[in-house]
Amino acid sequence: MKIIIPMAGRGSRLRPHTLTTPKPLVKIAGKPMVQRLVEDLTKGYPGKVDEIAFIIGDFGPEVPQQLMDIAASLGAKGSVYQQHEPLGTAHAILCAKESLSGNCFVAFSDTLFSASFDFDPDEDGVIWVQKVEDPSAFGVVKVDNNQVITDFVEKSPVFVSDLAIVGIYYFRDGENLRNELQYVIDNEIKDKGEYQLTSALENMKAKGLKFRPGKIDEWLDCGNKDAVVYTNQRMLTFMGTENHIDPSATVENAVILPPCFIGKNAVVKNSVIGPHTSIGNNSLVNSSVINNSIVQEDSTVTNANMSNSMLGNKVDYQGKSSELSLGDFSKYII
Repeated sequence: MKIIIPMAGRGSRLRPHTLTTPKPLVKIAGKPMVQRLVEDLTKGYPGKVDEIAFIIGDFGPEVPQQLMDIAASLGAKGSVYQQHEPLGTAHAILCAKESLSGNCFVAFSDTLFSASFDFDPDEDGVIWVQKVEDPSAFGVVKVDNNQVITDFVEKSPVFVSDLAIVGIYYFRDGENLRNELQYVIDNEIKDKGEYQLTSALENMKAKGLKFRPGKIDEWLDCGNKDAVVYTNQRMLTFMGTENHIDPSATVENAVILPPCFIGKNAVVKNSVIGPHTSIGNNSLVNSSVINNSIVQEDSTVTNANMSNSMLGNKVDYQGKSSELSLGDFSKYII
């Protein structure tokens, strides 16, 4: 099995946090979201994952090695490809065409989930979906009475289905997927101005391939600050009811209400932290009350009372009661 991870998007809805950190590397409960994604995929799949291929944008020279290390930690070969222009999902996946062979997962990097991967690898394909109240913002599928997908529709303003495509796909034949993606691009087949994976899926279906929907128990979007804070809350809950405090962290005269994550060499003094709060590596929290929030790495928080907040790396915040969203290197002193 191979896992293909398109992750070249700019993450503009999550600014200012993505101005200096690529969105897939933003940490949730102590781990980059792309690491959590591939760990969940490999844990849920009973077979061996041979390769993990990442498609990135202009993320800086240190990012490829971080991704190779993530793949190596899971016992897989790592491959990194670049998408130089945002031309759509079909184009992004095809950037990794050298890795498109055999059985393949394709999973978009801002999709975290709770799901079962109980499927037959001899099936043509599986598209994981979830029912949503407002499907107009999502690609959706329609199914027949035999639970076979009959239509793929991109973000229709008119209701066609409430089964939203969550961004996780299985393909039995990676070479066939590669050929269909190439056909879409060679023939300038665009939907809403971009080359879409759904166009390739429609072509494959028209040639007789059968796709069925897979079930997602919980789908966690990481599109904006509130969504990331909520995803952090759910991830901490999935990790159990206890706290996760690194042995190198220092906790003095502080109450940590579970579940919380406290990273390496973090210091928490004279504070109440939690529940559902992550404090990153090397951060200092003093004389503060923080719940349902994320403080990333190398940051300092003093005399604060915050909830539903997200502070980036190397932030210095001293102040008042607030709901905050501060990007990396911010300084805010009252």
